[in-house]
This record gives sequence, structure tokens and C-alpha cells, in this order.
Amino acid sequence: MTDADRSGLDLSHRKAEHVKVVLEGNVEGRYRYWNDIQLTHNALPEVDFDEIDTSAQLLGRRLAAPLVITGMTGGFPDGAKINDNLARAAAEVGVAMGVGSERAAILKAQYPESYSCVARHDVPLKFANIGAPQIIPQSPGDAIIGAEEVHAAMELIGAHVLAIHLNFLQEMVQPEGDRKARGCLEQIGVLARDVTVLAKETGAGLSRSVAERLRYHGVRAFDVSGTGGTSFAAVEYHRAKARGAEREARVGKTFWDCGIPSPVSVREVVPLGLPVIASGGIRSGLDVARAIALGANAAGTAGGVLRAAATSFEATRDELRQLVHEFRVAMFLTGSRTVQELRNAPHVITGETRQWLSV
Repeated sequence: MTDADRSGLDLSHRKAEHVKVVLEGNVEGRYRYWNDIQLTHNALPEVDFDEIDTSAQLLGRRLAAPLVITGMTGGFPDGAKINDNLARAAAEVGVAMGVGSERAAILKAQYPESYSCVARHDVPLKFANIGAPQIIPQSPGDAIIGAEEVHAAMELIGAHVLAIHLNFLQEMVQPEGDRKARGCLEQIGVLARDVTVLAKETGAGLSRSVAERLRYHGVRAFDVSGTGGTSFAAVEYHRAKARGAEREARVGKTFWDCGIPSPVSVREVVPLGLPVIASGGIRSGLDVARAIALGANAAGTAGGVLRAAATSFEATRDELRQLVHEFRVAMFLTGSRTVQELRNAPHVITGETRQWLSV
């Protein structure tokens, strides 16, 4: 077996481990920041429930509700089942979805069918996904993801937008993680001249200053993915601990809740005027409504639907329908007939989120 073959198998095994840990381990943040956003109840909504229109526009595409299944997985055998269930359900319910990092398929030729299954379904908005650490060389002679590979990643799933994920906290906890970041911003700018790019964090949040730099370099949208949901420092903590990588495991434990809370990140990034997806701890339709009231264009969930997607299409579809129904209920109870009206709904910010915003 060559080093390249072994590297590909290691990457596939890592992706399978990620799903297993999320499904079976404790990886949640310690604090539910979305509970700090309280929508003001409207006791006399003056709108019929059947009148409520949950549809929304995101990056030029119409969604039945402002909901995104953010990228989770692919690149290992069971990834095909999960992504097919997600894509089929997203198409039926009318919401957006992304896939996990496509490096396994694009650079390693590992299980491309675990991604390409998404192309069979008419999902209204699809996000391809690559990692920022992989668009620069991590060591001499490394293959990187450039323009050609980006187009291959997008064609593989029939994507409309490219998501570039910023996961440097996760990389620092991974025993096999990438440690170089210099040059990523410039290369993101190069790729953004060719395709529509969304920059997404992976559980530690985006600050306004980082978002401003990304906007200057041509990024067209953001997925803030702040703290309060699945912690990838926690995911990698469990993997490092199982491998006996004591230093990385301790880093994961130390930085378990490190980052910017999702609602805070939304408030920081929305004023820049680009579309914002609020993810990180979105577990209900009420959370989706809270995100919209804060100014986000859509809300994203991953861990909240993974268990359903690992079970069946029907379970996935039913979970998405429940989220949309709860979102509609929240709209009704704030007297919001449209998503745009919900963006102006009065709300109160309490708890740790309020402390963050007062700094």
C-alpha cells in the first residue's frame, strides 16, 4: 500500500469516526445561547395561520423556508446513505443543504458516490464544501484544492455555491490536523473570482473583522456557525483521547467551548450587508425564528438532523417538516405573515448573550 493510499483510507476512517462520535458522544456546548433570544409574544396576531408564508430567498434561490442543512459528511461508505436521505428530504421539503468536505473525493478519489448521490435530487440550493487548510500547501509537494478541483467539487453534487469552511480550532485538536493558515485569505479571494463563495465557520463563530476581510476578498455570504451547538473541539477530543494523543485531547478539553456564540456572531456580521446563515445550536423551528429576528437570512442545522438522516429518509423528512412547522408557529405567535416581517419582530436578549453584546 502506498502512502497516498494509506492517507486516503485514514481520511475516510476519520470521517466515519466524526459521525460516530457526534451520534454517540457528548459533543454539545455547555450553554444554549439561542435560549437567550426571547421573541415578544403577540397575544393578538391578527393573521390567520394558513396565511403565513415561510418562503425566503437565499443567494438568488427560493426556499420553502429559510432553513439550511449545513454540511456534515461524505467520503466514507455510510456517507452515501446519510447524504441521500438529506438530499431527498431537502428536495421534498424545499430547503437548502450542503455536504461535508469533499476533499476525500476530489483529492483522494475516496467514495465519490457518497457525495454524487446529492446530484440526483432537486434541492433548491446546494453548497459544495472544501476546507480552507486544503487550498494552501501544508507541506512541500502537497496537492491543493485549486480552481479545477473546485469545479469538480461543485459538479459532483450539482452545487450552486461553494462553501469554504474555516476549521482551524478543529485542526488544532486533530492528531493529524493541518497547522498552516498563512495564505488562505488570498487564495479564498482567488477562488471567489471564479465561483460564488460562502465562508463558513465550524463551531467557533465569525467576528466582524474576519468577515470584513472575507468580504473584501470577494466572499458573497457567511455561515457563522458559532458556539452553542456541536463542538468540533469536543468531537476531536474524543478521537484524540481514543488514540492516546494526550496533548491534543487536553487541547480539545480546554477549548471545548472556545469561540463566539452564534447569536453574537449573527449580530456582528449582519451589518456587513451580505447574506448570513445562522448556525451553531439550531435545534428547533423556534431557534430558526430567533435567528431571523436577529437579522439572519436563514438558519442552519446539522447535528439536529444527523440522527434522523442516519436512520431513514422518512425520519429525515419528518424532522425537517417539524422544524418548518415550528418556525411557522413562531411566525404566527409574533404576528408575522412573511419572513421579512419576522426580521422586524420585537425581541429581548438576555443571559450570557446579552453580556457578550454589552462589551
